[in-house]
This record gives sequence, structure tokens and C-alpha cells, in this order.
Amino acid sequence: MGTGNELIFISIASYRDSQLIPTVEDLVEKADEPELLRIDICWQHGEEQPSLPFAEAPGICILDVPWQQSYGACWARAEAMKLWRGEQWFLQIDSHCRFIKGWDTKLIRMMQQTGSVRPILSTYANTFIPAADGTRAREALQGTPQLIALSGFSEDGLPKLKPLEIPGYSARERPMGARFLAGGFIFAPGSFVEDVPYDPDLYFFGEEIAMTLRAFTSGYDLFHPVESVAWHDYARAYATRHWDDRKPVVSEGASGATAWRDLDRLSRERVASLLRGETAGEPFGLGTVRTIEEYETHAGLSFRLRRMQDYTRRALEPPNPPLPSDWTAEIFTWMVRITVHRTALSACAFEEAGFWVVAIQDEDRHEIDRHDVTKAELSTIGDAPQIVLIREIHSGIIPESWSVQPFGRSAGWGPKISGKLDELDYSIIMEEL
Repeated sequence: MGTGNELIFISIASYRDSQLIPTVEDLVEKADEPELLRIDICWQHGEEQPSLPFAEAPGICILDVPWQQSYGACWARAEAMKLWRGEQWFLQIDSHCRFIKGWDTKLIRMMQQTGSVRPILSTYANTFIPAADGTRAREALQGTPQLIALSGFSEDGLPKLKPLEIPGYSARERPMGARFLAGGFIFAPGSFVEDVPYDPDLYFFGEEIAMTLRAFTSGYDLFHPVESVAWHDYARAYATRHWDDRKPVVSEGASGATAWRDLDRLSRERVASLLRGETAGEPFGLGTVRTIEEYETHAGLSFRLRRMQDYTRRALEPPNPPLPSDWTAEIFTWMVRITVHRTALSACAFEEAGFWVVAIQDEDRHEIDRHDVTKAELSTIGDAPQIVLIREIHSGIIPESWSVQPFGRSAGWGPKISGKLDELDYSIIMEEL
């Protein structure tokens, strides 16, 4: 792996995002060697958005796309990737981020520390809230480095991921082994662009497991940075999302009907096919260096049975230790009841909640299950003094405690409350054979 004077290709997909300009400015200002950056932006915008002050700057290339012609984030990432010109490094970020000083030097040094010929660094970046007056110096860039953990599987069998703090990160001297990639932050050798080009037909949910599998089976090794190098605005109360603009109507375009639910349904079917190993030989299929079974062994999970090993559930560093081939027989289905006293929650949990994070832990406080209760689900809670939440979970470990933390669209994270589970609050409802 080379060192020094190596260009970094930076892919940014931006959709009607007022944070694009400060993101690029921060990216350049915080780099040790900004002259080595090649920033390529798929700028999906409307006439109401201001022109980009850096549109003619050297080292920056803009793909100008009217928002009506966009097919989503993965399509935009694929378009940006096409601008790669052989740069030694590839960085993919979102258009609402901030960075640590010297991020470029730090990332290249971390790559060298992995000892891998084909390393990838990825993470769920910590959150930040843009300053209301646009003064970046006033923005708090805090938080600890995060790993990407498996929280469960969706009804159609796609893995659901979550961020967790990297344990003992300050004492680690090299990046942590990882199971998953996050689409909002990927740093890889430039060869990644040729080996794992973005599938433009992916939409949103499922993007990350698809890219994870394709990268792993193409011979790339996955890692998490053990130092925070980027921050991400997750709330984005100001933002218009692609799915906000793609209502359930037929839009003009090469792909015909493009309402976001149609795009999402087709995308999820595509990812499910990938998880079944049915994409061999396809342009955006699995690689040929490793098998999907090798990935399941590395990550400690079963796509077919929608189960994870307890080592994986605890988010311990992969690769997982060897287990018998019938390890899923030790995973049970539990019904868990969580009772929350309304008065224990802050007022913002009800007035402007975006969602609640409901988690169940084992006796060592490791998460067994996490579920994001959506705003639509919250609307059905009612006014009773006690709120009862029911979760069906899969685990080989007895559930011991719970926690609830609301997230508001403008206020951010509210106070977390927690409690112990009584023996009457959980039971095994089915043993997996």
C-alpha cells in the first residue's frame, strides 16, 4: 500500500441539500493536503437552490441533475462513481457532514495500520446539528467512534443495522474488524470503484448489506476507524428527501413508474436475491474471491434462517469463533413486554418525536434487540399512564432489562430511561429446531 502524494477521489451524492456547500468547504479546509482531493458531486437540485460557489474550482467536478430526474441516493452514488479517473483512494460521504482536522492523513494512516492489502474503513459517523446561523465554528463535533452492529432482520429478511460505541476505542492502536459497511462513509483503495461499482437500482434499505456482501466476496477486508473522523447530520429537519418528492404516481423517465415505494420494493427484491446467492455473473452481483457462506461464518449470522450468533449480538469483533453448524438450534424466540410510565418520559417524546429507540439488554447490558418505534406507531399509543410495548425477539440469552430513548426531529436525542424486566415480562414462545 503506497504512501504520500496520492489522490483521493471523493464521491458525494447531494439531493436538494442546503448543507452541501458547508460540507465541501469543511472537507477542503480540514484536509492536510487539499490539493490532492478530487471532489465529484452528483448535484440533484431545484432552481430555488443557490449556485455552488466552488463549481469552477480546480479539483471539483459537478454532475448537474434536476431533482426530477433523480432515482435516489444509490443511483446518484453510481453516477458519481463514473467520474473516477484512477485516483489511488476512494471516499464516499453524504452531503451533510463535518470532519476532523487532518482527516485525509488520518484515514490513510489507519489503512496502513490494518495490515490488509484490500482494506475498507466504514462507520456510522457521530451526529452533529448544523448551526442555525451557518457558523461552522459553533457546531459541536462530539461523540465516540462507532461500530456497525446487527440489530435483527426485517420482515423480508434484510439485515437491520445499528450504531454502537466501539468498546475500549481509546486503547486500540489499529482499526477494529467489522461486519458491515455504511453507505454514508466508505474509505477504500481506488480499485473499489472497479471491483464493487454501485448498483444504481438499489434505493435505500438494503444498500449497506448489498455493498458489504459484494465487497467481502470481492476480497476486501472490513474495518471501523477507532477515532472519529467525520460527523453526520441525521435529523435534517430542513431537508427534502427523495421519497418526499416521489409520491405514488407515475413519473416520466426511462424506468416508467418511479414512485418511491415502487423503487424501494424492486430494490429490496434485488437485495433479497443477492442474499440468496442468485446474482452470480451479474454486473452488480457477488464477487468471486470469497463465498457468501464465508461471509456468514465471518459475521456469525444466517441469512436463510434470519438468525445471528450471540457473539454477533454482543457486537464483539469479528471474525466469529467457530461454532457447530447447527448453532441456530440454540437461538430461541421470546415475547418481551416493556412497561413505561408516561411521566418518566420528557414532553418532547410526545410533542415532536421522530422515533423512539427501544432496546432490550442481557445481564451484562449488551443489546439483545433494538427497535425504532416510528412516528406512525407512536400515534397509536394513546393517553394511558402506562405505555406497554411488546417485542418478539430471537436470542440464546435471557432478556434482563430495557431502555427507551426518544429522538426529536429538531431537539435531537432526549433523555434515556431504563428498567429491569420481571420474570413475568418475558417467555419463550417457540424453540427453533
